[in-house]
Amino acid sequence: MAWICIRRSRKGRQELIMTASAILYIILGISAVSYVFEQVLDYLNLKAQRKDVPDDIASFYDREKYLKSLDYHREQTKFGFITSAFSFALSLIMLLFGGFGLLDTLLRPYFHNEITLALAFFGLLILTSDILTLPFQWYSTFVIEEKFGFNKTTLKTFIVDKLKGYVIGAIVGGALISALIYLIETIGQSFWIWFGLITAAFLLLVNLFYTSIILPMFNKLIPLPDGELKIAIDSFAAKINFPLDNIFVMDGSKRSAKANAFFSGIGKKKKVVLYDTLIKNHTTEELVAVLAHEVGHFKKKHIVWSYLLSILQIFFMLFVLSLMVFQENLSLALGGSQQAIHLNLLAFGILFSPISGITGLLMSLYSRKNEFEADAYARETYNGKALTDALKKLSVDSLSNLYPHPAYVFFHYSHPPLLKRLEAIQAKS
Repeated sequence: MAWICIRRSRKGRQELIMTASAILYIILGISAVSYVFEQVLDYLNLKAQRKDVPDDIASFYDREKYLKSLDYHREQTKFGFITSAFSFALSLIMLLFGGFGLLDTLLRPYFHNEITLALAFFGLLILTSDILTLPFQWYSTFVIEEKFGFNKTTLKTFIVDKLKGYVIGAIVGGALISALIYLIETIGQSFWIWFGLITAAFLLLVNLFYTSIILPMFNKLIPLPDGELKIAIDSFAAKINFPLDNIFVMDGSKRSAKANAFFSGIGKKKKVVLYDTLIKNHTTEELVAVLAHEVGHFKKKHIVWSYLLSILQIFFMLFVLSLMVFQENLSLALGGSQQAIHLNLLAFGILFSPISGITGLLMSLYSRKNEFEADAYARETYNGKALTDALKKLSVDSLSNLYPHPAYVFFHYSHPPLLKRLEAIQAKS
């Protein structure tokens, strides 16, 4: 069977075109290699666990708690092997037996518009996939997280979150897919420029209004009340000449015992959000140090640069998509009987995944660099010891992996491992 054929373009030039069979084999190969690669990384990370507790670790991580963290990560990883195998098997079945094309064929008699057909196609795929994996999601939340003392989610909250997620996903995802397909159909190959601008505007709005619109749909946000912590934060903000009026406490304990803090927004819309679990488990000095770290991200312009780099990635991806979106063989490779934009988008997503993996890796490298810089900012402007104490406590409370495999860190970590962060902070203190 020929894998490459030659056709003459409208301008009279000869073009090499891959057959549908060749594309399908490449898609299967990418899916299989990606699956095996991820399983190897998880296996290496699991085997990298150390049962001994060095003296410098024992000072803040007692042996019983440390062994519990090993059990937690071992159980998570083994469960991950099962869920990944299930998802890979489903994908393999759909690809080998033309399931995606069959779904397109079944839906076509009911939808005569490309946009509504695509919305029905992706909506049904996402909903079915989520329902099939629902037992795994439930087990992760109500068995594993419960077993290790993290889960605070009730069954009602779990269900309500799901329903809210469906509604938001349908509105936002539906609007973006509709805009994309409309532009592809009406503008043609140059659609990528206009949809890139739409995406850039959308991400900017999300950055600006996430904590004002989206987050309150799932959590309660209340202004940080007056008291010792508020006074300490105001004092720090005055010291660095930085307005911190928008500081909120979020009821993270509604779902998990794990703690966090984050910074969002640009300009006057910037907000700092502290989990109530973070406030409960840390001293005032530690909390201000965590806040100083978050302010460091803003001062170093990490938020702006991350946004710009994300937009650059999106424009590059859309440009590559524009070169492939009208290739009928992409649809045929997925079992379609004719060219369909939504089938081509799905095939492109898989074919582009090695490139997106590389760009994601570069973004992770950039993110880890930013974390070191934010730590340095907190140390220089506030208190390095308070920051290290906070990081140690966060690590213990979340049963974090102290000795992840270097390869796993390289490919997956957006933050440096705890011991690397402590080493960097203490080296310059």
